[in-house]
Amino acid sequence: MARTRTQGEDFTFVNPVVKYLLFLFNMLFWSIAMVMIGIGLYARVMKHAEAAMACLAVDPAILLIVVGALMFLITFCGCIGSLRENICLLQTFSICLTLIFLLQLVAGVLGFVFSDKFSCCGGISYKDWSHNMYFNCTVENPSRERCSVPYSCCLRSKEKVINTMCGHGMQDLDYLAAKDYIYTNGCIDKLVNWIHSNLFLLGGVALGFAIPQLVGILLSQILINQIKDQIELQKYNSQHRADPWY
Repeated sequence: MARTRTQGEDFTFVNPVVKYLLFLFNMLFWSIAMVMIGIGLYARVMKHAEAAMACLAVDPAILLIVVGALMFLITFCGCIGSLRENICLLQTFSICLTLIFLLQLVAGVLGFVFSDKFSCCGGISYKDWSHNMYFNCTVENPSRERCSVPYSCCLRSKEKVINTMCGHGMQDLDYLAAKDYIYTNGCIDKLVNWIHSNLFLLGGVALGFAIPQLVGILLSQILINQIKDQIELQKYNSQHRADPWY
């Protein structure tokens, strides 16, 4: 009986276009990471030693080196994982990109929520803080911050001594009296107006960060699934290789 060749040994589920596209994608950002590290190291070397030690924690050169090193390690996993068809490295690359994407998303949301640039207080008005267990105005509330608002609601004073208790008792005041001490307008309207006026800028920045990350995640997941299918094919072939009817 002649041997029939169904799924031949030359057949592969791994698409070379996906494989080398992911490799080139990682090579691009791997090169950018090396440039970032180089610039950071150069900036550190060119600084005076005493000045560098004085601001080590907030040195932009250190931040550039750290970000570049993380980017280097992540893209290195993507490069080697795609070339060697290594599922472990590809999964590491995909998970790291996903975590970075989620952290950026959370950071953006927190930046909107806790930013003082909107000059606002509460959701609709400053009295929304009464829904907070520490700031609510009920008689049963034992908190020392009862009927107050957080310091972030306070109007910024030019005095050198910062009064962190400036929001104390503000919810007991009406709008006209409170506006001399705190922001009385809610943050929702302010945020909506700000988003509308900066919609194109926000969209461009978001796409600029999100698209490369999502492309990397998508390509790595496609390649991982193809490699898994190829492994299953190899197992199938090895199990049936000894079969005289195969």
